[in-house]
Amino acid sequence: MTNLIPALTQDELKTLVGLAALRYVVPGEIVGVGTGSTVNKFIDALATIKDQVKGAVSSSEASTARLLALGIAVFDANDVGELAVYIDGADEIDYQGHMVKGGGAALTREKIVAAQSRKFVCIADESKLVQTLGQFPLPVEVIPMAVNRVKRQFAALGGMASIRQKDGQALLTDNGQVILDVTGLQISDPLAFESQVNQWPGVVCVGVFAHQKASVCLLGTAQGVKTLDF
Repeated sequence: MTNLIPALTQDELKTLVGLAALRYVVPGEIVGVGTGSTVNKFIDALATIKDQVKGAVSSSEASTARLLALGIAVFDANDVGELAVYIDGADEIDYQGHMVKGGGAALTREKIVAAQSRKFVCIADESKLVQTLGQFPLPVEVIPMAVNRVKRQFAALGGMASIRQKDGQALLTDNGQVILDVTGLQISDPLAFESQVNQWPGVVCVGVFAHQKASVCLLGTAQGVKTLDF
């Protein structure tokens, strides 16, 4: 009789890729740390080797709190130079390493830390791998006075934008801005799309990471961790 191995849960896959990311951490350096449930697994894993790193630059208040609680020093991005590696999750990633990010509302700070890092290691479960970006609602951080005009600009591209809510109010980011979530888009040219939306007045950051795409993706699959190099 064959022994059936139970399928790993999404949570277990996140734990696997969080652990796998440790091999990209450069001893003695400061590591860039993203935000979200998968990154939380990486932070927990990082705590097991915290004596081997100087500390972290964090992309959100939530990640900072978790890092500090586990005894990992957190540095201001302005106080350090280039980082060897940035480790973060994604809401979607395509086969070229372009991503949609911002489901956790930290996209602007995530993009800042990604731009400061030589290598971006994306950690995700296989449900996040897509042929074309756009199925996940695209997060865009916007200055409030520009919301309606930016909504109209997305409508002209075939997208429908709505303000992200929390507890019946507009969710505010760590930067004090609002998030528009945009549905109905097919982002076939992520680089051009990111460049276009970045030019719209009032847009702080668009959640397409094409200019700061992943160098590597550690993908949690039923067969274990699969490494995609871009």
